[in-house]
Amino acid sequence: MTLTAIYQDMKNSTANGSNTAPLINRGSMTPRPWAGFWRGLKLMLSENGVPLQEVAPLWLRAASRRRLFLSVLVVASAVVAGRLLEYTQPEDSAYPFLHFMQLSLFVVLFGWVAAGFVTALMGFWVQWRPDPHGLSISDARHQMLRKDARTAIIMPICNEPSGPVFSGLRATCESLLASEAAGLFDVFVLSDTYDAVMQEQEREAFHALRQQMGERFRLYYRLRKRRVHRKAGNVADFCRRWGKNYRYMVVLDADSVMTGESITMLVRLMEAHPRAGIIQTAPRACGVETLHARIQQFAGRVAGRLFTSGMQYWQLGESHYWGHNAIIRVEPFMKHCALARLPGNGGLSGGILSHDFVEAALMRRAGYHTWLVSDLGGSFEQQPSNLMEELQRDRRWCQGNLMNFRLITEPGIQPVHRAMLFTGAMAYVSAPLWLAFLLVSLSLGLLEPRISGASLLPWLGMSHMLKILWAYTLTLLFLPRVLAVIAIMGKSEQAAYGGSLALFKSALMEAFLSALQAPIRMVAHTIFVVTALTGIGLEWKSPMREATSILWRDALQKFLPVMAVVASGMAATFHARHDALLWLLPVGLPLLLAAPLTVLTSESRWGLMLRYRLWLLTPEERIPPAVLVRAWA
Repeated sequence: MTLTAIYQDMKNSTANGSNTAPLINRGSMTPRPWAGFWRGLKLMLSENGVPLQEVAPLWLRAASRRRLFLSVLVVASAVVAGRLLEYTQPEDSAYPFLHFMQLSLFVVLFGWVAAGFVTALMGFWVQWRPDPHGLSISDARHQMLRKDARTAIIMPICNEPSGPVFSGLRATCESLLASEAAGLFDVFVLSDTYDAVMQEQEREAFHALRQQMGERFRLYYRLRKRRVHRKAGNVADFCRRWGKNYRYMVVLDADSVMTGESITMLVRLMEAHPRAGIIQTAPRACGVETLHARIQQFAGRVAGRLFTSGMQYWQLGESHYWGHNAIIRVEPFMKHCALARLPGNGGLSGGILSHDFVEAALMRRAGYHTWLVSDLGGSFEQQPSNLMEELQRDRRWCQGNLMNFRLITEPGIQPVHRAMLFTGAMAYVSAPLWLAFLLVSLSLGLLEPRISGASLLPWLGMSHMLKILWAYTLTLLFLPRVLAVIAIMGKSEQAAYGGSLALFKSALMEAFLSALQAPIRMVAHTIFVVTALTGIGLEWKSPMREATSILWRDALQKFLPVMAVVASGMAATFHARHDALLWLLPVGLPLLLAAPLTVLTSESRWGLMLRYRLWLLTPEERIPPAVLVRAWA
């Protein structure tokens, strides 16, 4: 270690005249170079897929059966849908290539929709019949906590507003102090903030919180000067400096709030399962009052829990890691989860952006299990307050997930984690595929001879087979929402959502508003995929942590080019064939209204008015948990 580095460490540890970080206890966290796609493919084809020196656990057999069942249903659904579409195509078409493209795109996209539908069905099943193979808090409720189970709670931040961040952290710390195991925990705020004013605000907020906690709690603050690899680099920097001092670390985001009971239970679960490398909670979104955020909060609380439970059902000990509100076993993380840069040039090279999926895959490759525990409450996060902030976040996620796809052939990664890397990319690539499918279908509608007797009303002009296909598709898209409401009613939980009538009304409103926003997301994600593949620069900016209304001029500046293109396209379509315009309305009209939709849904007044009338109500809004009341105070 150079004298300059030693001096910088001393300077960081004595900011504002008091020690803000413990003595450094250096450890190693060295990344392993990536094999590369083609070399990895060759190695992957020659490996047996079993983690290093691990006897297959019992849950893996159940997971294999469930994944086979999922795959069979998805493939069968896509084949049936493809055959139905094929029956509607003319045999003597002058445009066979367009028909082939339409059929191919539809089969792929229908399989994507079917995968989500089957996952939701599995989640619905779990609501009624608890999974004997899943990880549950009942596994560790009576697990003893030894004094050597020291745990660091780390919160990486970068240019965040200090007020909301430290208010949430204060609530978490106070809740943790009330638990019986408070002495096991140290809390670290790991700052990558480069704005001088925000740095000073962070220091003031930290010292105020430290003074408030007094001697009851060990609270530390570290301002990183060499900011490399963003959040993943910040966490790795902590591990190299102090990771050897701890058996576990709980990773929080800047908007995370967790109860002491939830954090302590995570440690108990780790102690009860020595081969667990990562245990991820299912955070509940809450705390933002705009209409857009309340739509997302309601959707996540109602239908989202079916998808979460369904993923847990077929992933089991090879689950997702979402990068926050989770606990990690530090020693194997340091040894196996360091992230090397992706070689090459362009937007899909350099430091890993979406590190969480990759870290979960590397932890599993090392023989440790990654779990999602869905029945553990007390874990909370926030949603973006408006559609523009959501899309800004999605652009980062899109580029990160496309980068991760380059690692899909890395040797030793288990098949289910390869599937996650694929689905992570597909979550965004599906957008240009849907857009291509719509454009191909529109082209065929304009080029093919008009169907005899076709009605100006699209549904009446459809053939019988095409009506069946539409009904089949809409069922897969909307039935999970129906099942989610049934699950809530079946457990007599509707009072937490304002009652049965309020739950029904809210579910209909959420479905309607989500359908309006879907075309906007489709076009935006298409642009994100194109910019990521072409290497156009990415602005990495933290989202606002408080309700933010969008100004009309900002919305028009963002969406006016898309609105103009759509208006021109709809006018040309109307000129070419009047009735074809009706087919475009479900997609074209929301795009024409993109700016007004974004502005109106960003308003807190509409969200609060609907909340007062029990629309889109969630249990956390009905009776806020004490830790959230404290955080919001």
